[in-house]
Amino acid sequence: MKKLKYIFMMLLLIIVYILGNAFSIYIYSYKDETCHADIAIVLGAAAYPHSISLVYQERINHAIDLYNEGYVDKIMMTGGVAEGNELSDAYQAKQYALSCNIDENDILLEETSTITQENLKYAKEIMDEYNYTTAIIVSDPLHMKRAMTMAKDEGIIAYTSPTPTTRYQTMNTKLPFLAKETIYYIGYKWYHLFSQI
Repeated sequence: MKKLKYIFMMLLLIIVYILGNAFSIYIYSYKDETCHADIAIVLGAAAYPHSISLVYQERINHAIDLYNEGYVDKIMMTGGVAEGNELSDAYQAKQYALSCNIDENDILLEETSTITQENLKYAKEIMDEYNYTTAIIVSDPLHMKRAMTMAKDEGIIAYTSPTPTTRYQTMNTKLPFLAKETIYYIGYKWYHLFSQI
């Protein structure tokens, strides 16, 4: 009986822990620290052989707005070459930004990464190369807590600016995204914790 009680309590604690993290990710999605920074880092999303996904497009649109409104002087597109593609996600994102009349000299490319953590790791290396210290992180709202945690772990002085026109608007799209982000966020926290030991 005691063993069953112990198992029940452990399961309850795990459930509370998971739900607590999910709630914190949801609340954080409304946080907006938009301010002047050296650069906007657009976190990668899917790109296809000759186009970018609508999710990535809306992230880029937000970075373009930040650029046009004078919050940043440069935009960094992130994302390497996906399987089946010949061009990097970042390069295709740049082509989209150029079609929106962004000066080519104000677009930087990070073309090595395949996941969010790499987006930010390699973006930091490019920032160091250009002596940039501050960045606005641009992504979908529910992605922001994990992204900001990773950015700060990489040593970036980062500010959150979630995409207001995110494609994740309905419960049918938000809930799966939140579930995925909760799993990834918890996984990253535990990975980072044990990697420091």
